[in-house]
Amino acid sequence: MLPTSQHLELELDGAWLTVWFNEPEKRNPLTNARVDALIKLCAALQTAPIRGVTFRGRGGIFCAGGDLKSFKTVFQGGASKDDVVALSLRAADLFDAVAALPQFTVMAVEGAVMAGGFGLACIGDMVIASQGTKFSLSETRIGLTPAQIAPFVVSRLGMPAARRLMLTGAMLDTDTARQVGLVDYVVADMDRALAEQQAKVMAAAPVALATIKKQLAALPLQTRAEQRQMAADTFADRMLSDEAREGISAFFDKRKPNWAGG
Repeated sequence: MLPTSQHLELELDGAWLTVWFNEPEKRNPLTNARVDALIKLCAALQTAPIRGVTFRGRGGIFCAGGDLKSFKTVFQGGASKDDVVALSLRAADLFDAVAALPQFTVMAVEGAVMAGGFGLACIGDMVIASQGTKFSLSETRIGLTPAQIAPFVVSRLGMPAARRLMLTGAMLDTDTARQVGLVDYVVADMDRALAEQQAKVMAAAPVALATIKKQLAALPLQTRAEQRQMAADTFADRMLSDEAREGISAFFDKRKPNWAGG
């Protein structure tokens, strides 16, 4: 059972979940309430029989990042440094939770992808953008820093591009976003593109997909010896699994595999 919230709309189609940010009149900001709702949802998704998750914004707008109205309230309320540190760490909890999802994640970005929304896009396994979408790491332009999203931006784009975009706050169009590696596909019909990609992902074995996602996330923090051992252990587990038995049998039988939970 997935947790419900007025700050998100959940649309389940078989084994695929679409998570809608539902405040387009404010450009779908990452409010404290929306962040909390997303963290709770990600916790539930760790064990949910769901194969893929699409994140998308209502009103043709993905996400404009942090809630500037709440930032202003922080200043007016005389918040302490400890208060702001706690707020920042809560944002880190969100980005870590999305990054740790075992499902294939698609960021379907449209309209505006700014600041924290840009960081969120960087976490997706795939980023599909509608033509005309604008992207910016705009924090430095209002005296802030893209602090918690920086590791994810660097991981997605590499240090040179990440440094340039974080320091300048430059606006990118979809073609440039694709050139720097943020966007995988630029499309005219988002719904059609999502349906096509979902069909491809559903052909993959779900536990194998989750396993390689976990291995890829661990790679930058491991020694070569640790990388070798994790690869050997996870490969052996997969080789001896019912999932692999079904996949290999299906290959030789010239049929589509019947994945458990699929």
